[in-house]
Amino acid sequence: MRQNLKMLVEETERQQNVIQELIETNQQLKDELQLEQSRAAHQEQRANDLEKIMESVKCKIGELEDESLNRVCQQQNKMKDLRKENRTLQTKCQHYKKKQMEQQQTIASLQKDICRLTKEEEERIITQNRVFAYLCKRVPHSVLDRQLLCLIDYYESKIRKIHTQRQYKKDESQSEEEKGYRNLNGSPTYKGLLLSLQNQLKESNSKIDALLSEKLNLQKDLESRPTQHELRLYKQQVKKLEKVLKKNIKLQELISHTKTEDTEKKDESSKESHHQALVDQRYSQVLCSINSIIHNPRAPVIIYKQSKEGTQHFNKDFVQDCGFEHLVPIIEMWADELTSLKDLYKSLKILSADLVPWHNFKKQDENEGVRVENLLFMVDTILEEVENKEKDSNMPNFQTLQAIVSHFQKLFDVPSLNGVYPRMNEVYTRLGEMNNAVRNLQELLELDSSSSLCVLVSTVGKLCRLINEDVSEQVKQVLGPEDLQSIINKLEEHEEFFPAFQAFTNDLLKILGKISLLVNFDSYLALKEEWSLVNWISVFTLNA
Repeated sequence: MRQNLKMLVEETERQQNVIQELIETNQQLKDELQLEQSRAAHQEQRANDLEKIMESVKCKIGELEDESLNRVCQQQNKMKDLRKENRTLQTKCQHYKKKQMEQQQTIASLQKDICRLTKEEEERIITQNRVFAYLCKRVPHSVLDRQLLCLIDYYESKIRKIHTQRQYKKDESQSEEEKGYRNLNGSPTYKGLLLSLQNQLKESNSKIDALLSEKLNLQKDLESRPTQHELRLYKQQVKKLEKVLKKNIKLQELISHTKTEDTEKKDESSKESHHQALVDQRYSQVLCSINSIIHNPRAPVIIYKQSKEGTQHFNKDFVQDCGFEHLVPIIEMWADELTSLKDLYKSLKILSADLVPWHNFKKQDENEGVRVENLLFMVDTILEEVENKEKDSNMPNFQTLQAIVSHFQKLFDVPSLNGVYPRMNEVYTRLGEMNNAVRNLQELLELDSSSSLCVLVSTVGKLCRLINEDVSEQVKQVLGPEDLQSIINKLEEHEEFFPAFQAFTNDLLKILGKISLLVNFDSYLALKEEWSLVNWISVFTLNA
């Protein structure tokens, strides 16, 4: 029995060694198989990646071909458009060249007209100055002289028109005479006919002159029919000019008369008269300049007042002789207006003190007088302040602001007014965080900044779905269907046999007096030997 037991123990040890070697070889084979499987999976992954790369390359090649075709088509269309544009530009260029030629011709004609007009203007100015020098025997230097020059120019233009019309009529009459002479060259009663024709021509010329005068009068009435105001001005100017001419003539007569008389007797009287004439001439010049200022279009609207009886500054006889009676009431009216400016300044100052008391306006000196600029400045400042008050009145009322605050409290659950500001800060920070998160998600998902939150949520859901599907597929690829089935079978066997095996091991541990499997290494070896013995006994019993 001992020998048999020893042989059995040796055989069991040998069998255990063989089994251990088989287990090791099996483990090595499993490791090699796993390595080969991993290599195969890696190769498959590489093959799939290469296939994907090939597909992407094919797609890119197709896209590039399509793009090249589209570019070729676009270039052809562009070439056609450029050809059309070139044709249109050529036609436009020809049109513009024609226009340029026409403009050059018009410019040349205009230059000729300008030269002609400049010559006429020079001639007109020369004639004006000559006539003025002939009438007044001096150079024009005042506004009244300019008005006189305008009158001279007007009459000169009328004279030129009359000359041109007369020349035209003369040319027509000469052409008719030549025709009559040609028809009557060979007649016997040539002298009688000539006399009759001369009489007819005289009568016709007189009729033509009368008709021309009537025509000119009608043209004057139709074309240059002046207004009442202009007629008054022209009459006044003509009267003034006539009076000035009379004075000049009187002065010339006085000077000539004083020269003829004895110089010793009437020296003093001539000096006084000459001095008085010069003074009168100066007064007339001053009054003419005042009159020109009054009748200037820049002057204000004149409201004529009744002239007062007493005039302090002017002699009544002198004024009536010169025709400046209307100047006295106008100057008095202007003096009244200037005095009323002070009252206006005082009233504006009171108004500004009521409306804008913080503005300190400069005090006006009594010697300087009131200026219109200062009054305009005061009115502008008052208007600006009124406009600013109107703008400030557009601000919301207290009731609207209270309604806005109460609405905010209802929306964000704020019980008191003290919690409005911290709640507003919290809402602002949360809103900023949300905006930052949304912006980061848009940048990560490569979305536009103008995309809505619904689009963002849908893209995140799609991404999560794809990730879950990829995880399940990766688990299946790692484990495989056979491995999953084997794991399921092992779990079922474990659930079926583990309780009985656990009870059997507990009984053996109780028999052997062992409390735990992990006491020390010696106990582990002893337990292993006992366990091998138990296995051998169980195998032996089963074989028996």
